[in-house]
Amino acid sequence: MRNVIPFIRSFIFLLLMIVATVVWAPISMLFAFLPYNQRYYITARWNVFIIWAAKVVCGIHYQFKGFENFPDAPAIILSKHQSAWETIFLLMATPRPLVFVFKKEITYIPFFGWAISMLRMIPIDRSKGKDAFAQVVTHGKKRLADGQWIIMFPEGTRIAVGKKGSYKGGGARLAVETNTQVVPIALNSGECWPKNSFIKRPGTVTISVGKPISSEGENPFDLMQKVEAWIEAEMRVISPHAYNADGSEK
Repeated sequence: MRNVIPFIRSFIFLLLMIVATVVWAPISMLFAFLPYNQRYYITARWNVFIIWAAKVVCGIHYQFKGFENFPDAPAIILSKHQSAWETIFLLMATPRPLVFVFKKEITYIPFFGWAISMLRMIPIDRSKGKDAFAQVVTHGKKRLADGQWIIMFPEGTRIAVGKKGSYKGGGARLAVETNTQVVPIALNSGECWPKNSFIKRPGTVTISVGKPISSEGENPFDLMQKVEAWIEAEMRVISPHAYNADGSEK
């Protein structure tokens, strides 16, 4: 019985996600003629509904810590990645429109991929290696100049609660090449919406926003070390139960 109710709630939530996606993607496309910020706002109403449904149906609440640290200036967001939840939430919750860097295959997904193709994201072909990063820099400069923020997940994939992935330097390299400050984010969404888990658990996700870190005069390696150090230290503050008493991984 302990798992029956969460299963039922998760199943209802999945149905709502599917219906919302099928309905909202075509609606979003109808507004393709609008100025970008308006088009972004309309498309992001899907995100608002999904986060609301996750709260009402599955009991997943959220709280911000350090929201005031978001700058009123160009920025590259470098975030912890534990769940699909933050990819939905952050797009609707940040002060400026977000640009995700993701593999181009996502744009082929029916309805969802079609809708996201309308936004100024940066799809890349990872098989192209250095050429793919050059594409990120080229498009990234344009997006930052247009007033959008770029978001990247340095660990590259979703990481289990209490664990640390290998932090990759692409986001720091982009920040240095574009002379843009970075904003680190720590979050514990995996406690409610774990990777590869159908069952969603009730709880409160904490999104902790760090102070901007300047990329001026930095090299990508040192800049990423600063980001990694802040995120991992903050993870032990917002999810202390997921680590040993000395802060090491369990």
